[in-house]
Amino acid sequence: MTAQNTEVTTETTDVVVVGGGNAGFTAAHAAAVRGRSVMLLEKGEQDMAGGNSFYTAGATRIAHNGLEDLRDFIEPDDRHATTVVPPYSAEEYAADLAKVTEGRNDPELTQVLVTESQSTLRWLNSLGLKYRLMYERQAYERADGSYLFWGGLHVGNVGGGEGLIEDHTQVAGKLGVQVRYGHRATELCVEDGRVVGVAVETSGGRKVIRSESVILTAGGFQSDPSWRREHLGKGWENAKVRGTPYNTGDMIAAALNVGAAKGGDWSTCHSVQWDAFTATNESNRELTNRLTRQSYPLGIIVNTEGKRFLDEGADFRNYTYAKYGKEILKQPGSVAYQIFDATLRPMLRTEEYDMPGISVATADTIEELAAKIGLDPTALTQTIQDYNASIDRTVEFDPTIKDGRKADTTPPKSNWASPLETGPFYAYGVTCGITFTFGGVKADTHGRVLDADGQHIEGLYAAGEMLGGLFSTNYPGGSGLAAGCVFGRRAGALA
Repeated sequence: MTAQNTEVTTETTDVVVVGGGNAGFTAAHAAAVRGRSVMLLEKGEQDMAGGNSFYTAGATRIAHNGLEDLRDFIEPDDRHATTVVPPYSAEEYAADLAKVTEGRNDPELTQVLVTESQSTLRWLNSLGLKYRLMYERQAYERADGSYLFWGGLHVGNVGGGEGLIEDHTQVAGKLGVQVRYGHRATELCVEDGRVVGVAVETSGGRKVIRSESVILTAGGFQSDPSWRREHLGKGWENAKVRGTPYNTGDMIAAALNVGAAKGGDWSTCHSVQWDAFTATNESNRELTNRLTRQSYPLGIIVNTEGKRFLDEGADFRNYTYAKYGKEILKQPGSVAYQIFDATLRPMLRTEEYDMPGISVATADTIEELAAKIGLDPTALTQTIQDYNASIDRTVEFDPTIKDGRKADTTPPKSNWASPLETGPFYAYGVTCGITFTFGGVKADTHGRVLDADGQHIEGLYAAGEMLGGLFSTNYPGGSGLAAGCVFGRRAGALA
């Protein structure tokens, strides 16, 4: 080892933020506007920066009172004049969190999230982040040409995840935040029971960055196959990593090593249906979120035996998509197929189902489709015949509401059951794409990391995916970015 690599240099700042995603930048902004000197450490080089946030669609779930309550901080759009955005109250937000997590969400963290989500986005907008209504993902155009939003998730960043990180980076520059790329934090420095900095590895050697406070926003452990297998279970090492390859649990381990208590559910995660066969279907910086397949409530999903195995219409996509990746992983070969016909195909999300290089097979008959994807034609035909015959066609199909149009088969499809009768037919191969893990460190509502006795480890804060306690089994779409904003801001306001 060279002398350059063995020498340890020291730098000093008021606040160190470890992790350059949405939560990290929000925390850095909140500290900087208070006059703190802030250094944000990003494990990736600049061309790989942005954490998991870069790979998202930018959807952010907030409570609001409808379109008029949003107009002054979202980008103008001519479609607003013919758009209906139903109000989404803090009470509904909290109820949705409790429903999808089966009551395992921390009530105090939940209360802060649902009451401060909108005000936090307004604050970020005042700094320079741009938001819009997400027509292409969360609204359907009605017969009269108007638009109706659904599912409680309406607002997102201009430019998606890429736009989110670009805006954050520009704001950080204006506020004087030092963003250091290629800085891998390895451990926390502690003196007299207080965290006083971090040890860092860079291409130029090792260094210690001393600070009054350290805010950990370095994500979960989803990018490490061995951690996934250990905590999520056998088979999870085979899941595809949707986002950054750098969320390997380093700083979770560092926090636990200095006495932090574990927080949240370490045995479950956010995972989705993900393009199964595209060659570059992990950590793809160009396609990012376009590799998801989220129009599944309109059609059916079958495994490689040609059988359905879940209720595609149990609820709006926003409340089921983060748990259905796990169900795909359980199937033979961890692969399944979303099936649609020519009637449904125009309703599929363009950004996802018209993706370049998409895994899709098309055929004029079900038998031909089965042959193309290697399924038993008799089995797939029987599944679709049984499904079609069981649909209650007296109920009108309406994708903007839970329409109760049911397929009374096994398993049932509770809503949006539309017969697959009109060729050509389409099959999209999907597997399990892991987004982030739900287990992290335990902290209070201000992001102060707690030890096993419930005491704050002085100088240590956490936000984003590292903050355990909000999610378990499932989560409402858009609440991850919202939590990163809310608790990142809270941590930065104290650090």
